[in-house]
Amino acid sequence: MSTAVDDDLWSAVGDPTRRRMLDLLLADGSGTATGLSDRLPVTRQAVAKHLAVLDRVGLVHAAPVGREKRYQVDQAQLARAVAQLAAVGDAWDGRLRRIKQIAEAIERGRTGGRTPPLSPRKEGDSNG
Repeated sequence: MSTAVDDDLWSAVGDPTRRRMLDLLLADGSGTATGLSDRLPVTRQAVAKHLAVLDRVGLVHAAPVGREKRYQVDQAQLARAVAQLAAVGDAWDGRLRRIKQIAEAIERGRTGGRTPPLSPRKEGDSNG
């Protein structure tokens, strides 16, 4: 199964500040750049830039409220991102299982099917 991954979406959520902003917006239901900047270690201008990135990939949407914009998380786009991440995780789980099978087959070939010793014996060992 091939998984189509939206690189712009994952680039947007790859930033820890943007992930924290999404967490805050999800917890509060919505928020403004000013309100978010009060809760994050970045300026209001930096928050506005991060929100613009999240808006561009569709993870948040803004509605004007007075002199500011109020941002909300787009639940459908967030669900799409979660589904992509789960699909990528499943694909990697399959790859890792295959790598493990190959490694086990190689080890069985080296030991002739016997369980390998816990530690190799060194020449000159008088124990056993």
